[in-house]
Amino acid sequence: MPSTDAVENNSMEEFLKRLIDQRAQLVEKRDNLERKATAILMVAKDQHGDTLSAEEDAEVRAHVEEMRGLGENIEALDKRIQEVGEEVRRSGTIANNLAKVRHTERAAIHVKESAVYTKENRHQRSYVKDLIRLTMNIDPDGESRRRLFDHASDVANNPEYQEYRDISRVDGSGGYAVPPAWLMDQYVTYARPGRAFANVTQRQTLPGGTDSINVPKMLTGTTVGVQTADNTLVSETNLTDTFINAPVRTISGQQGVAIQLIDQSPIAFDDVVFRDLVAAHAAVLDTQVIGGTGSSGQVLGVGNTPGISSVAASAVTIAGVYSALANAVQTVHTTRFLPPEVIVMHPRRWGWFLSLLDGQQRPLVLPNGNMPFNAAGILTDVDSQQVVGNIHGLPVVTDPNIATNSGAGTEDIIYVMRSSDLILWESGIRARVLPETRAANLTVLLQVYNYLAFTAARYPQSVVQITGLTAPTF
Repeated sequence: MPSTDAVENNSMEEFLKRLIDQRAQLVEKRDNLERKATAILMVAKDQHGDTLSAEEDAEVRAHVEEMRGLGENIEALDKRIQEVGEEVRRSGTIANNLAKVRHTERAAIHVKESAVYTKENRHQRSYVKDLIRLTMNIDPDGESRRRLFDHASDVANNPEYQEYRDISRVDGSGGYAVPPAWLMDQYVTYARPGRAFANVTQRQTLPGGTDSINVPKMLTGTTVGVQTADNTLVSETNLTDTFINAPVRTISGQQGVAIQLIDQSPIAFDDVVFRDLVAAHAAVLDTQVIGGTGSSGQVLGVGNTPGISSVAASAVTIAGVYSALANAVQTVHTTRFLPPEVIVMHPRRWGWFLSLLDGQQRPLVLPNGNMPFNAAGILTDVDSQQVVGNIHGLPVVTDPNIATNSGAGTEDIIYVMRSSDLILWESGIRARVLPETRAANLTVLLQVYNYLAFTAARYPQSVVQITGLTAPTF
């Protein structure tokens, strides 16, 4: 019959397990609310920047308020679990110590008598001889029987006689008792680039009810001249115009998922799939804005827009690239007659800038905090796909979607541009769940898609490409 202490300890352990299960349920509920709020924010950001609509704001606020209440309950449970767990641990320690005390007591009593058969007394006491005497019934005084009985007791009770067989964590040799721990809340998503280039352009909502956007454009302008004398002809030249066409294109993706995976996964696997589809959508849209061909359903990206200027770096050195950037800046000034706004480059090119040293082995691009003197550029943030620094007074944005196989096959291009002259029209990203499409297989189809149009042809002189930048070495 188990002791009272053991029964009470088991009850405490069951109570602790119930508390932990209750906490896990609250955490799962709170995580679901957080995922819903995050999804609203992501969709809102893709549709209309950082501004939330009244309905979206109210829904996010409701989720956050419920998360706050659940968080307070979880914190209270954590305190209770800690208190109960400490008592369970203390009870276990007391029980273990009691077992050690009793074992020590038995060992102390036992060691008062030395072992029956040892190397030292093998000439006077032989296990084999005693066994033969007992078997042949030639033990008149019973000494052999007594020694064998005492030895059997030693083998049963003394730790030094216990036999151990080595086992390990190898499956089949004890390993199945050590299961892997699946940290589902730390699910590792696929790494994808974002849409840094697209985000610096002028972004507008795509008009509904059309498959093509036309923007009127003045082709040649009027003239103004000096009037040679009173009552003489005034300069007059008829302007001409044309238009820019930006067809509406579709970016879409889908994933078929077994309904069993959605129903039985301990995490919201449909949320995992949708997050990856949205991330993949952002990367594809960005590459379209940078280098879409204008055919086969693609938009006409910046790199393929007629009229884009190019400046070749005289050498892949700080002098050659820095001069090319200055040339690009003045090109925008002298052709667009307004200043450029941003420089966009691949992260490896920015890394090359950060690695450059002057003749005294001093970095040429330094943080503002270092109070750099005669620096070629300024490092403002160690960040990814955002503003990381500035050169020639212009912010530098890095984008890993910029190709690194241009030109001779190893080049990456730097873009100096007045980005507000580039227009990206977008609809919101739409998500669909289609259980009927593959219903015969119990497969659910998860889709995302949106419509977009893009043009850099309003003022192609607003973009200057720096070419000739072969792969850097570090």
